[in-house]
Amino acid sequence: METRVGQVRVHYVEHGSGRPVVVLHGAGVDHREAEACFEPVFGGVAGLRRIYPDLPGMGRTSAPGTLRSADDVLETLLAFADEVTGGAALLLVGHSAGAYYARAMAARRPAQVAALALVCPLSPAPRDVPAHRVVAGPGGIGDEDFRSYFVVQTPEMLERYERWVAPAAALVDESAFERIGERWMLTDVPGPAYAGPTAVVAGRLDSTVGYACAVDLLGHYPHASLAVLDDAGHALPHERPEILRALLVEWLARAGHAS
Repeated sequence: METRVGQVRVHYVEHGSGRPVVVLHGAGVDHREAEACFEPVFGGVAGLRRIYPDLPGMGRTSAPGTLRSADDVLETLLAFADEVTGGAALLLVGHSAGAYYARAMAARRPAQVAALALVCPLSPAPRDVPAHRVVAGPGGIGDEDFRSYFVVQTPEMLERYERWVAPAAALVDESAFERIGERWMLTDVPGPAYAGPTAVVAGRLDSTVGYACAVDLLGHYPHASLAVLDDAGHALPHERPEILRALLVEWLARAGHAS
């Protein structure tokens, strides 16, 4: 599906009907990774309309020259949410850079964001980031991007990477990525404290953003539950799906949506 937001053609897929859940993927991929990781959670819950957009410059969403910063991308995502939900309250989920944008959306529109879930959230000032290390699998499989992303390097994880992550690399608009990346820090983060039901999930072995800054978020989200998962890295949604599902089902219950 596609909708036009200003000069940006936003491509997205959606499933189901009911209360909208917008799920934002991370940098350098597209909606397919988020769909693969979160649809097994939300697809089993009745009454949820799951919406997975490609972020600007990734997947099949355009990134015209008017998008010159992360703040410009944020404006696009806010307008997209308005367009696809009609301004209705939504549940908002983000992974990595998607979580960074989700934080800003909640700060800007706290009345519209009914609940917020942040998985391995990108931070503008990461600290105490651990060295990458493999905790399961034979090692030596896959390409360098796989080996630097996953800490669980089994054939099953490699299959997930090759199916849901790697194909997006060819679709990245590199010039847009570079242009926006020069101004990637958002002015709306941290913003005012967000008081809605919040879940923060981090991997203890996340060598991309670390887990320490995720722990710091508790002071900004007074109704947040925090989980730091051992033997999980930045690819936590792939590596620990059962635990992630349990955490998000609990989050849905706090948001007033029974599983």
